[in-house]
Amino acid sequence: MVASSEIFGKTRRAWDALTFYQRFEQIVCLILTFLIAVIIAAALWHLTVRIVLLVLLDAVDPANQAVFQNVFGMIMTVLIALEFKHSLLGILERRQSVIQVRTVVLIALLALVRKFIIIDATKTEPATLMGLAIAVLALGGVYWMVREQDPRESEADAGDSEPASRFPGE
Repeated sequence: MVASSEIFGKTRRAWDALTFYQRFEQIVCLILTFLIAVIIAAALWHLTVRIVLLVLLDAVDPANQAVFQNVFGMIMTVLIALEFKHSLLGILERRQSVIQVRTVVLIALLALVRKFIIIDATKTEPATLMGLAIAVLALGGVYWMVREQDPRESEADAGDSEPASRFPGE
């Protein structure tokens, strides 16, 4: 909650310097952030109720693949929504522009991973599985290319001659 109040405080302080369209973007992002937070809370509530009922009814059976697929699919849905909300907070902090290719690709990858978790491979056409696999590979390639681009841009901006480390502490 502290981070949210800091973001809103920064937005209020910078409000006068923003253009009309930047103010419009900020308002849209605030509304979307609120709506996604409501969706995340509702999804988390349903997930919690579902898991508690499964435990109370002793339906958590490691041999029951359908239950596990369903629960982990719900968990991935919450994670996807959290990542989406996180990208909106970056826009509100004015660290990013509205469209961030890396974030969109990451969310798409998470959605495909969720699909692989919930899909019943025994009842799915091989062509569908192949299409999903190709989509994951393509999105992974795009993500890798975009990820590699960021350190080069920050080095060029800073004028550093040594490459920036991708890992903390290096």
